Amino acid sequence: MENTKDTLIELKHVKKVFEDGVTVIEDLSLEIKKGEFVTLLGPSGCGKTTILRMIGGFEKPTSGELLLNGKDISNLPPNERPINTVFQKYALFPHLNVYDNITFGLKIKGVDKKTQDEKVKKVLEMVDLEGFEKRSISTLSGGQQQRIAIARAIVNEPEVLLLDESLSALDAKMRKEMQIELKEMHKKLGITFIFVTHDQEEALTMSDKVVVMSDGDVQQIGTPEDIYNEPKNLFVADFIGESNIFNGKMVGKKLVEFGGAVFECVDDYAVDTVIDAVVRPEDVEITKAGEGRIQGEVLSCDFKGIFYVTNVKTDKAEIEIHNLKSYQIGEKVGLDLAPDSIHIIPYDTSINHYEGEITEYEPEIGLRVVFEDFSLRVPAAQIFQGCKTENGKLLDAEGKEIAWEGRKVIASFAPEDATLSDDADAGFVAGDIFNFIYMDDHYRYRVRSESEEDYIVNDEYLWNNEDHVSISVPMEKFSFELKKA
Repeated sequence: MENTKDTLIELKHVKKVFEDGVTVIEDLSLEIKKGEFVTLLGPSGCGKTTILRMIGGFEKPTSGELLLNGKDISNLPPNERPINTVFQKYALFPHLNVYDNITFGLKIKGVDKKTQDEKVKKVLEMVDLEGFEKRSISTLSGGQQQRIAIARAIVNEPEVLLLDESLSALDAKMRKEMQIELKEMHKKLGITFIFVTHDQEEALTMSDKVVVMSDGDVQQIGTPEDIYNEPKNLFVADFIGESNIFNGKMVGKKLVEFGGAVFECVDDYAVDTVIDAVVRPEDVEITKAGEGRIQGEVLSCDFKGIFYVTNVKTDKAEIEIHNLKSYQIGEKVGLDLAPDSIHIIPYDTSINHYEGEITEYEPEIGLRVVFEDFSLRVPAAQIFQGCKTENGKLLDAEGKEIAWEGRKVIASFAPEDATLSDDADAGFVAGDIFNFIYMDDHYRYRVRSESEEDYIVNDEYLWNNEDHVSISVPMEKFSFELKKA
């Protein structure tokens, strides 16, 4: 990662393992520039608060570098960093009034009373709470307490302000107001804000840069517009805003087929490339029945204050549309898409690939291949093409004996060829569902085994996160490839 003059914070290959052995961050590299408003966005447990705590000095990285202005601060205590934190529950002192809460840090530093008064007056003006110096904390609303917490953090004039889910305790109306106020405050202060949230609207509304995280890994970094309009993978597409996601393939130059129709698009991939197509609900055009390239029937139409959420059932999928017109349940309609409303993500061919080793060969039942989580009995011909058995030996097409023992094998299967069961012994491997998304006519599940190996399965039935399931795949649906030495 290149260090530039306007880079303030760098995390280089940071890893964080807690005392119980749980790895929260595996290998994180991130650059934050001076004056940026950066949001770490992701579901609970993805590691975003851990990152914030490492930057603030409340946690130490297990390995890697944490740089501030090019110097490693990994071992520097919080009070020696030019960084202040606004915690989720504000951590205000209930027995102190507003003035004493704000000046708490200044008093510890030995700042004189006159300077304290000047600084408190300045920060209270900044958070629009002038004249609140003598107010008790218990008399303040949630929004006012949040502003006092920010005032206490910025009175020390830090280079960086960390905000950990600091709007989560507010009601919906106050959250929206505070989003705007925080953005304006950031402009006034000119310092770096690093904000943690699981709320996508907050991230898109306030940020210069959004870091989308899942399971301790960065999924995408970009502007709010990039994250929303050009998601790099299905997790980002599903997590940021609402999405219709379809399986499909490229059928010509900038021509894609999904949902039972062919559409022009702006992404150009080779013909027959298997893809996932992402379409935002507001980009679907509802037409008269018979006029669109997709035909369907209205399942529901709910008014949301500014627009209607209309769900349409087609032969291939259920599609969500955000539109300005009301439709009747059961009404026949057509659907169409403009080329620039379709975002293409090439199918990730690396999923469901597992390395194993051949440990045994028995002519009657084939080869035994042992993997991290499971073992398979595989017909020899599925691994060694054109092989034959003679006198208990495995021979190639030319009659030479095959040296099979200890050979490495890559086994793979397609998500659509697997099935889930609640019987832990029914499949070749078992694990817990930790993520799923809805796609045209099925769900795509991520299942994690005890050894922390991940498996991806398409299933038409709805399961829940944390369900313990087993995975079955017919032997003929597995693909096997000998690993090159």
